[in-house]
Formats: sequence, structure tokens, C-alpha cells
Amino acid sequence: MSSGNFLPDLSPPDVQQAAQLIQQAYSSAHAQVDQRRIQQELVEIQRRPEAWGLVVPFLEHPDPNVQFFGAHTAQVKIMRDWDSFPEENAEHLRELLLKLTSHSILTGKGKVVCRKLFVAITSLALRIAPGSPSRWPDWIVSAVNSLSSSGMPPDQLLAFLTIVAEEVETADLLGSSKMQMHQSLLDASPMVIQAVITSITRPTLILPELQSALKCFQAWIYTLRANDITPIIPLLITIMTPAPDSGFDESTFSVASDVLQEIMTRSSLAGGAGTSTLTEPLLVWLNAHGDRAGSIDGVSHSLCKLLVALGDHSTMYFASNITSLKPIPGTPYRRAYFVQKFLHLLLKYTGLSGYYGVDEEESEMTLGFWYLFQESLWSVEYEDQAEDQDGIPSLLDVKEKEQWTVVNAVYVQLVEILRRKVMWPDQHTLSYWAKDEVDRFQVYRRDVGDTLINAYYILRNDMLGYFLEDMQKRFAQPNGLQGWEEIEATLHCIMSIQEAVPLEDNLFLARLFGPDVLGRLPTSGQDRIRRTMLGLIAVYSTWFTTQTNAPTPTSTPSLLMNAISYVVAALPEPALCLPAANALRDLCDANRVALAPHIGAFAELHAGLSGIPDTEKSKVLQSIASVIQALPPEEEIPPIQAIVIPVIEKLAQALHGPSQLVDETRFIIISQLQTLSGVAKGLTRTQDSLLILDESPEERAEAERLQRARDDYTMVKVREDLFNTIRNIARYWSMDAGVSDALSDFFRSITSLPSDITLLSLPAAPIFEIVCLACQRQLTAVWLSLANMLVIQLDPPTLFSTSTLKSTPSPEALGVISTLLPILLEASLGVLGQPGAMEANPDIVQAFFGCMDTIAKHFLVGFYRLPPGALDALMQCAVTSLSLQERYSLVATCTFLETLIRRTASSDDLGDASTILIQGHGRPILRAILCGFAGVAPRSATQNLIELLSIVASKFPAETRTWMTDILFADDFVQSKASPEAKRTFVKTIIGSRSPKKTREAAQQFTLVARGLEGTSFGYASVNI
Repeated sequence: MSSGNFLPDLSPPDVQQAAQLIQQAYSSAHAQVDQRRIQQELVEIQRRPEAWGLVVPFLEHPDPNVQFFGAHTAQVKIMRDWDSFPEENAEHLRELLLKLTSHSILTGKGKVVCRKLFVAITSLALRIAPGSPSRWPDWIVSAVNSLSSSGMPPDQLLAFLTIVAEEVETADLLGSSKMQMHQSLLDASPMVIQAVITSITRPTLILPELQSALKCFQAWIYTLRANDITPIIPLLITIMTPAPDSGFDESTFSVASDVLQEIMTRSSLAGGAGTSTLTEPLLVWLNAHGDRAGSIDGVSHSLCKLLVALGDHSTMYFASNITSLKPIPGTPYRRAYFVQKFLHLLLKYTGLSGYYGVDEEESEMTLGFWYLFQESLWSVEYEDQAEDQDGIPSLLDVKEKEQWTVVNAVYVQLVEILRRKVMWPDQHTLSYWAKDEVDRFQVYRRDVGDTLINAYYILRNDMLGYFLEDMQKRFAQPNGLQGWEEIEATLHCIMSIQEAVPLEDNLFLARLFGPDVLGRLPTSGQDRIRRTMLGLIAVYSTWFTTQTNAPTPTSTPSLLMNAISYVVAALPEPALCLPAANALRDLCDANRVALAPHIGAFAELHAGLSGIPDTEKSKVLQSIASVIQALPPEEEIPPIQAIVIPVIEKLAQALHGPSQLVDETRFIIISQLQTLSGVAKGLTRTQDSLLILDESPEERAEAERLQRARDDYTMVKVREDLFNTIRNIARYWSMDAGVSDALSDFFRSITSLPSDITLLSLPAAPIFEIVCLACQRQLTAVWLSLANMLVIQLDPPTLFSTSTLKSTPSPEALGVISTLLPILLEASLGVLGQPGAMEANPDIVQAFFGCMDTIAKHFLVGFYRLPPGALDALMQCAVTSLSLQERYSLVATCTFLETLIRRTASSDDLGDASTILIQGHGRPILRAILCGFAGVAPRSATQNLIELLSIVASKFPAETRTWMTDILFADDFVQSKASPEAKRTFVKTIIGSRSPKKTREAAQQFTLVARGLEGTSFGYASVNI
């Protein structure tokens, strides 16, 4: 074996000392801290130039761990330190690595060592093979010939070729180098194909060699042309074919099946190509040997994966040939026969006996096919495009009718199978299931629901009809034999397809919610089926709007009131209270007008809420409030009083209760705030005000009527009491995380834009004051995001203005900002100014600058009315934030600074504020931006820094030119890979640019250069992150 005499020569004691360090790293006798220290020492050793000299002696060492480190060092030095390696020794290193690899294989060194050497050879090729002239032409064939001539066995040669394909495919190459390496793969493809064919066609298959050959072929699939892959397909099918006397061989079947799956998903034959060379041969094989489908073992599992891959690959073929009379060559059967046989096999897996996740794992794999198949059926184009003549149906019409007859039959069978598969076992069986098995089955039921939607698009009302008829048959059974698990499964299926069912009158749904089904479901016990029915009512809540609900003296209860009664009956039961409350909320929200005449019944419901937990009571009261909202404004007052005043009184009592009952008080405050939030949400009308493009006289009259009701003394008093109570809660409890979250939700619900105002809505200004005072006590992202929302409400959009210009804020709103902004800034900067506070609280930083950005957009002048020093402190905080590593904080800061600088520079009302701002803070901002480009900021925020740079450069070009030059060439500028010439080019381009596009391109290029990413696909692929 050749010695590496061109490599650094290390003394035996040095080599032995390093080897002992490696052995210590792999020893379990050392503590974890010591092992980390040793690992760091080994990394430092590899970084030294002398580490090249460890490769040969380490590979000759008897310890496998030392051998591995030697091979690993060769790879690392080639990949990381190649620039420092003498160029004239590259060919010597190539020969050495090939000989070391051959010797390692022939002397029986471990597979991980040999694999590392394969990687090192490939890494070296990536360094010296590209270029003109190449320093290693035909490197793959050359390396294989060298290794083969030394006596390397075929399975190891195939393992080497596997590494070659994997490493080249993931190599970080650009342009001509990438094309050259790809061409080297193509040039070696015939040799690879021949090697694979030789290994898989031996009279007696050698399993390790077969596995190596097929793994190698899988690695090369991405590169191979279709005509390289096609000859392998029949050989793979032959490997899968069971011997007549011994049946399937699981080990060979699975590896061949895996390769065929890879061909159908990743190769040049993916996406439906190769129907005559891939799809049809597999269909013929499945017809002969697919009877294994439906069993549960290793071969069957692999067969299921093969069926699914074939289904995904050839979906359009199946859709267009499901009734085709064309024969498949070499068989007596037509295409339709094979397609329908395939669908039959797939349905057998979809309907495997037992429960998914407990008894079998395959049925879920097939679900995705039915979506693709349904999409393909709608896209089929028939070869015969004959038109109708003299009123006689064309051949195309006949063929399409035949097709849909078969398709409907397939999907009917699918629906029947899926309805059975989603059925829960009885309670006795379920008691033996582990929690993860229950969870997996629940996820499976949801996934089946998505597949049922695809089936509904095919079957439409026939599907609902089947479900209703099935339930009717079960209801007809004697009491106790109805099979509630079966009926629950059917209800789950109907619930799952709701999003696909048109919002229109439907006789089947009318039967569902009438006495035939809803009226026959249990009203006590049987929690699972009742919970499912409650969920079904909730998702179909909007469907009830299609029904006529006008009551008459002799009319029977409407379908809507049937549903309401069913839901209300479940409210007192702890196990059903949550889904019942959700269903009631959705029903009332969607059917406000229809339920308004029944307000008396809801008053009775309110009076009987004592048995309902406070956690769900808020949803019930939200439901009642939704119905109240449909009443005329003046009629809303008494029921709102009846709902809200008891809640206010309960909160007041809690605030004045015994101080030692902290947990109880906290629970009462949170639950009652949630109740008030629910009431406020219910009173908000469902129509989106932002979608109203014009205001009719009727709407103006309605708004005036609402305002008169708000001005009613009773409602004014309710709002005053409500505000005072909430202010006291914020004063004493705002530092509690749970209460602050509940207050946040309440404030978002109780405040609104003018177009969405209700009788209970509170004005934004006093709420803003409460929020600012809460920030003084404890600054959180919750309070800052609330402040952001309230600033917008202080300057609401004018929906019906005839002017295209944005109106200026009212003096009152500007006064509020002028008063409260200094308080908010003092509280925020006092926290964020602490050492390490910004890094530790990225959520607060993001929310703070998001709020500042909103104020800059709506109340810009507020910043220039701040007390002396406040704006400077804010800008210094922003500059500091530009160096943060957390992306969202940095992005929020960039957005704020961009808004502030742009709007200040564009304002005619601020005098010389723009000049003062940029002279005082422009240079620090620009320095932070440039340092960010050079590596301080995360690359994902580069685009935001570029936008900020573009604003500064376009508004203040002279200052930018001077500052950029001074900053980039200053001694204290961050260390980077950018040369002086790169810096000069960057400055020249930015200053001379008149378009944001050129500024962006220059900044992106400088970022890549400064970070050492120029010329790498990784760098260029990430410039737009």
C-alpha cells in the first residue's frame, strides 16, 4: 500500500496521543462533561494543517473507532480545508485514497469506515473533477476500475456507486461545475445499469448483493434516463414473483417493491409516464399475484405501498380506462378489467378487517388515492370526440355514462367500507386500547372524513340517501339491538362532509334533523353518539338558514327548534356540556333572526343556567346574546341588563371578597370575564362592516336608532358600571397571566370600529389608558398588542367618505395619544433597556415595535410632541434591536423605522423634523443595517434590512454616501469576508441606483460576499428567505 509521504509526517508518540484521545471519547468511563471537552479537542486537532498526517496511521490502527476518525478526517479536510492543500498533490491524494479504500475493504474493516472513505473519494472528485481540463476525467469509471482491479467485491463496488450518487446530488455546486458533475453521472450510467443487472439476474440471488444493487439503483434513479430504467422494471417484477412451490420471499419482495415505488415517485417515469412499460406490466402482475391483498403481514404491507404508489402514479390512466375496451397486449383481458381489478385490490386494503392503529396499519395509506382519482375523473378526455347527430346520443355520451355507472359503484363501495371502518368498538373492547391507539384512531377518523368529501363530490345526494336509509334500518331493530356504534359512525360521516354539501334546502338533511332521526336518538346515556350529533348540529348550523321558520298557531316545531331543544337538553350533563354549548353558540349565531321570536324561551334558558359550569356558561350567554342582537335596538336593553348586571355584580363581589381566597377569586374573575367576552361577541352583528361599500338610508336610520338605544340612561349606567369594574380588575389583577389573557380577550370583544358598535361597546380611549397603566405594572406582549389594536380604533377608517385621501385624526384622539404615548414609552423602554432584556423577550420587542409602527401610521405627529429625550431613547432602542438574532423582533423594528422615516420625510406639517431625525439617528441606523448584512443579523431578515436601506438611501442620498463609506472602512466594522473592492462596489451601486430593484440586488450580493456564501447554491437559494 502506498504511503502518504506527501502528507505531514507526525511522530509515533503524537499519533498515539491523538489515538488515545479518540478512545477516551468513545469510552463510557468518562463523565459527559469530559467527553464534550474531548470532542472539542478532537475538532481542534482536525482543524490543524498537520491533521492530514493522521489519515494513514489512523486507518492502520487496530481500534475501529480510530480507523473511523482517520477516514472522517480525510473527508473533513477535503471539504473544509481544501484551499490550504497543495494543488500539486491532488493527484497523489486521489491515488492514496483509492488504495487506502481498497486495502480497508480487503482487510475487513468496518462498513462505517469504508463508507467514510467512499464519501472522502467523492468529496475529492467534487473538488478536482470539475473544470477544464478536468484533473480527474471520467472519475466514476476510473475509480470503479481502480477499486475493482484491486479485488473489491461487487456489493462494495455497488455501495461506492450509491455514495457517489447521493453525494453528487446533494453537493453545493453552481453553474458549469454542477452541470459537469451531473454529466459525469450520465456518462457512468451504462456501467451502473450493467452492474445492477448483473447482480439481480444471477441464477442464485445473493441477498446482500441484491440489496446493494437495488439500493444503488434507487440512489441513481433521480439521474437515470427513462430508457435506462425501463430494462430494470421487468427484472424487478420477476424478483417479486413468488416461486410456485415456496410462495413469496419477504426479503426480496420488499426490496424490489421499494425500488418500483421509487421509480413511480422520483424517476423520469414519475407522474404517469411509462404506461406500457410500467403501469400495464404491474397491472398484469397484480392480476396474477395480487390475491395477497387484504392480509396482514410483511409482504402484504409492502404490496399495499406498491398499490398506493401505482395509484398515485397512474391515476389518470385508471380514470380514462375504467371502462376501456382496449386490450393490454399479451393478455386476453381489456384495460377496464385490469383497472377495476386494481380498484378492487385497493378497496380490500381500505377495508381491512379490524381497527386502524390497533389491528392493522395499511388502510390509512390508501385514503389519498381516492382524492386523486376523483380529481382525475373530472379531467378525463376521451379519444372519441364524436358529436351528436340527429338527436342520437354520441359514442362519447354513451361511454361517459358507462364510466360514471362504474365510478358510482366503486365510490358506493368505498363509502360503505369507510362507514364501517370509522365505527368505534364497544366499550369493553375500547377499555383495552392504549391512549396512543385511541388518539391514532381519532386522527384516522378525521382523515377518512376528508376522503368522504371526495366521495360526496361523486355521489352527491345518493350518499346522504344511503346514510339515512342505513340509519332507518337500524332504528327499526328492537330496542337494544339498534347498534348505536354503527349509527354514530354514520353521523360522523355526515358531519365530515358538511363543507361539501351545498347551502340549500335538502330533503335528506330535513329528515336527519326531523323526528325520523334526531327524534329517535337517545337523550340520556350513550354519550358518544350524542356528542357526535351535537358536533353535527354545530357544523350544519348555517344550513338551518335555508329553512322557513315562520311559526303558526298549529305548526309543529321547526327543524331549527328541534335542534335547539336537543342541544339544550344536553347542557346540564358534564360530559356533553362543552359540545352542547358550542353547538348552541353556532346555531344562535347563524340563525339570529329566525330565533328572535323565541326570545322568551331563551330567557327561560338563562334563568336555568345554575347547573352549567362557568367555563361553558360564557358560550351559552353568547348564544343568547346572538339572538338578542336580532331584536330592535330598544328591545335589546332589558335582556342585556338581565344578562350583564349579574355578571358585573359577581365580579364586584369577587374583588371585595376575602383576600386569602386568591385562587377562588382568580377563577371567578377569569370565568366572568370570559362570559362578558362571549356576550360582547354575541351582540356583534355577523355582517362584516368592511364589506359594505355604501351606506343606504335604511342603514343610517338603523345606526341612529342604535345610538338612541345606547344613549338610554339604563344602558349608559350598565356601561359605566362595567367599565369601573373592569378598571378595578386591571388595577389589582393585571399582573396575573390568566387574568391578563381574559382581559385581553374582553377588550378585543368589547371595543369596536364605529360600524360594528353595539349597545355594550366601550370607547377605545379609556380602555387604552387602562392598558398603558397595566404596562407600567408589568410589560407584556399581551398589553402591547392590545395597545396596537386600540390605536387603530382611535383613528378608524372612514368607510363612506367621498374623498380618496385619508382623513386626519380627530383632535380628541390626538390628545389621547399625546397623553398616553409617553407613559407607554417610559414603561416599555424601562424594561427593554435592561441588559439582556430584548434578547430574553422577543415577543415583547415584536409587539412593542408593531405598536410603534401603528402609531407612526396613524398619529405620526405624536412622536414629535414627546417630552425631550423620549424620541431619542426610542430610536436608540430601535437601533439596538436591529442587531437581534430573533427574526420577528428585527422585522418589526425594520418596519417601524421604515414607516417613521418615510412618513416623516414625506410630511409637509413637521417642518425640519425629517432633517433632525436623520442627523441624530441616521448614521447609527445605517451602521446597524450594514453590520446586519455582514453577518450580525439573521439571513432571513436580510430583505427587511434592504427595504430600510432603500428608504434611507432614497430620502437622504448625500448622507448615505458619506456614512456608508465611513462605516464600511472603519476599523470597528464587523469582521467579514468582503474585500475593500467589494465594499467600494457596494457603495457605488447603492448611491448610483435609482431603483429599489438595483438596491436590492446590490445588497443581496454584498451579503453573500460578506458572509462567504458567494458562489454557493446554498447562498443563492437563500437570498430571498
